[in-house]
Amino acid sequence: MKILVTGAVGFIGSHTCERLHDLGHEVVGLDNFNNYYSLALKTLNEKALLQKGITVIATDLRNQDLAEVLPKDINYIFHFAAQPGISASSTFEDYFTNNIIATKNLTDYALQCPNLELFVNIGTSSIYGLEATFPETEVPKPASYYGVTKLTAEQLVLQKSREQLFKSCSLRLYSVIGPRERPEKMYTKLIACAFNGDAFPLYQGSATHLRSFTYVGDIVDGIVSVIGKEAKLDGEIINLGTEVEHTTQDGIEAVEQVIGQSIKIDHVKARVGDQLRTKANIDKAKQLLDYNPQTTLLEGVKAQVEWYKANFV
Repeated sequence: MKILVTGAVGFIGSHTCERLHDLGHEVVGLDNFNNYYSLALKTLNEKALLQKGITVIATDLRNQDLAEVLPKDINYIFHFAAQPGISASSTFEDYFTNNIIATKNLTDYALQCPNLELFVNIGTSSIYGLEATFPETEVPKPASYYGVTKLTAEQLVLQKSREQLFKSCSLRLYSVIGPRERPEKMYTKLIACAFNGDAFPLYQGSATHLRSFTYVGDIVDGIVSVIGKEAKLDGEIINLGTEVEHTTQDGIEAVEQVIGQSIKIDHVKARVGDQLRTKANIDKAKQLLDYNPQTTLLEGVKAQVEWYKANFV
């Protein structure tokens, strides 16, 4: 299969590229290499992909001439590229253009791919809202620009299934952790603070927030398992994550246990729109994808600490 992966040098996208390549597929990666976070990390991820012989195209999905720079003999599209998370430095326009306009342009390009078997949108539990403990049939109540625009992007993709223009599905991911996690995300920041002696900024009230912290390898297991199942997945929304819940405090203690030292904490003002609880309901993923995440929180943290030590210490 020839597979296009957008957001290819990002955290989960780069892992997915490598797994697809290892499964014998021809992978074409796309990324706009924006400066939302350090380009050094994106360059590090790109280097790992290039060493495997994976093509990486630098282009922005907000450009409308995608068919001029991307191949049209694509069999699958995995769409990770997005303006991520909740950030005070990101404007509504950032979310709107990167998550909605970019996705619309990508679906227009997909219509020009005659061999396309499945368009896989990568969604998020933030679509559900402040609590994400529900099955896929729950009415979404996103509480951030990120969640609102990711919901819109998801519907733009699924619309094409309803119009029977191409087969598509959306995977809603839950609190992914592991090697290559972005620097502003919780575990990379905790690990960096531990090694550098800095204080970790803990948002007020967040120590008791519950999360389905899911190891990236388990997430990628679910993502790649869609291949060959396009007929039964067409038009479907599927949650991917672990059913095991941990508090933010559990996460802090896991990093302290692995590294062997305490982490200084700086209590800061709570973030508007931050989720209070995520617990992945994966009954549908078990049924349709035979999905079965197994990695424990401590195992995931150990792998992430080793990656950080190998690259940044």
